[in-house]
Amino acid sequence: MCGIVGYIGHDPAQPILLDGLDRLEYRGYDSAGIATMHRGGICLAKEKGRLANLKARLRSSPLPGCMGIGHTRWATHGEPSDLNAHPHTDMKGDIAIVHNGIIENHARLRAMLQTHGCVFVSETDTEVVAHLLNHLWDGNMLSTLQRSLAMLEGSYALAVICAAEPDTLYCTRKDSPLVIGLSNHAQYIASDIPALLAHTRQIEMLEDKEVAVLRADGVTVFDAYGTRRPLRPATVDWDVEAAEKGGYAHFMLKEIHEQPAALQKTFSTYVDTQTMALRENTLPITAEEARRLSSLTIVACGTAYHAGVVGKYAIEHLARLPVVVDVASEFRYRQPILGAGDLFLAISQSGETADTLAALREAARLGAKTMALTNVLGSSIAREVGNSALYTCAGPEIAVASTKAYITQVEVMLLLAIDLAQKRGTITRDEAAALLSALSELPAQAEALLTDEGRIARFASRYYDRRHVFYIGRGMDYALALEASLKLKEISYIMSEAYAAGELKHGTIALIEPGTLVCALLTQPRLADKTLSNIREVKSRGAKVLVVCSQSLLEKTHSVADEVWPVPDTHPLLSPLLAIIPLQLLAYHMAVSRGCDVDKPRNLAKSVTVE
Repeated sequence: MCGIVGYIGHDPAQPILLDGLDRLEYRGYDSAGIATMHRGGICLAKEKGRLANLKARLRSSPLPGCMGIGHTRWATHGEPSDLNAHPHTDMKGDIAIVHNGIIENHARLRAMLQTHGCVFVSETDTEVVAHLLNHLWDGNMLSTLQRSLAMLEGSYALAVICAAEPDTLYCTRKDSPLVIGLSNHAQYIASDIPALLAHTRQIEMLEDKEVAVLRADGVTVFDAYGTRRPLRPATVDWDVEAAEKGGYAHFMLKEIHEQPAALQKTFSTYVDTQTMALRENTLPITAEEARRLSSLTIVACGTAYHAGVVGKYAIEHLARLPVVVDVASEFRYRQPILGAGDLFLAISQSGETADTLAALREAARLGAKTMALTNVLGSSIAREVGNSALYTCAGPEIAVASTKAYITQVEVMLLLAIDLAQKRGTITRDEAAALLSALSELPAQAEALLTDEGRIARFASRYYDRRHVFYIGRGMDYALALEASLKLKEISYIMSEAYAAGELKHGTIALIEPGTLVCALLTQPRLADKTLSNIREVKSRGAKVLVVCSQSLLEKTHSVADEVWPVPDTHPLLSPLLAIIPLQLLAYHMAVSRGCDVDKPRNLAKSVTVE
């Protein structure tokens, strides 16, 4: 969601802050602002709307200073407006802060501060923190900030500058991401790694309620008890080019085209390609643990949830282990039954998804063995599970609509299915090697699919004006339909729904009328005839039918489809990794044809860090 940047060094802060906010635009926002320190005073500029509005203001009235903080806000308390935009200050204008997250007890704090004469100018929960810091001020921002944290309830990532300490930048976090970038003569903070890559690849991660003190020549970190701790820097293996468009019209299109490389890198991380066997200790379940497991619960949100549904089909089929896939925002509230002998897997691209993180902690409390699958080294979810973290190797994903993170999540789920099946004795070593060999061929097959983009774009140009689109499939194809439908609705704003094809007669078929676009997925040979029957049902009612099918099923589709997009044959469990690619491209080109902001769809954010 909201983006935070901060800089302290010897160069002008404004261009560095604006560049950082540029790189965080994908997170979703409705206003932007920066504050700098100059000659012992705070300079402030903020504007409603896109970052371009703030840049236009600053071209005529730039902010001086070599230290500052910046923010892109996604409204939670108070409508999008100049007054509600960050940074916020205390009444004197001596303290400025930016904040991601939600202060849950803001109303009680606001009432208390008003009794002490504080006058609020915004509707935000964030302004409460600025006034609280002023109210608790003891002449030292470190101790003042540490005392204030004891009074804050909820989630936060905070960056603070103070006129009384013009050469120091402070930051802290709890349940909301914040990364420190380290270099010799300047220091940086950001809510996500891409904002730092132009300056450094050395990062420091903060634990909950730790406070970092940044000066131009170095960083000091104090733990939640106020004790200084040594730095634990990590190196990010992404580069600046990986977080830039590289000549593509949109980040989403670039990231779709990066999927073959992401598949290959993830595969080689987990599999010895010489022996075609899983590398030892890359998947954190021992054979003894695997045999003792009674169930697996997968919890995630949105696209990651859909990857979990694919994983359910694969794990149950191969490992014969019961799998439940749950929406993270529902998990805690249904009084889940978990304990020793149960495995719990949290999936989150960012590793910071608030609902998924809360579900993970609940599962650990109940006694289940916990694991996590994420794309971000050192993220909150990864740190919660320690050595039981699994990583996709997708690299930075900037577009809000996930593509390469999804496809690598599915790939790791399939690798986990193979590993569990071997350790539980439900498949042989040769069967595992055959599946891994088929997985090794996917990058080249995916690359070949990308050459058909022109055909997909032409189809989108004919159908982009549809008000409703339905996706249908059975088995793994139903899991695939869920993700394909989400991609279309989130970036094109077309009302799209996915249905298990066998459910059509139970109500949904009433919505089919002449001209309705139905995308039918047909990659599972065992279920092909039944799905073909469902396709005939919608076709007979006037639907326009697009079929995405495996090459070997192509001949069966000609009599029922208006258009067919074949994908290369592979093992049926692996088909979703190929069939999703043309469906991602369909969503992209439908959105482009409709004039939508593909990388930054309305009302959405890349990482949902509040409940």
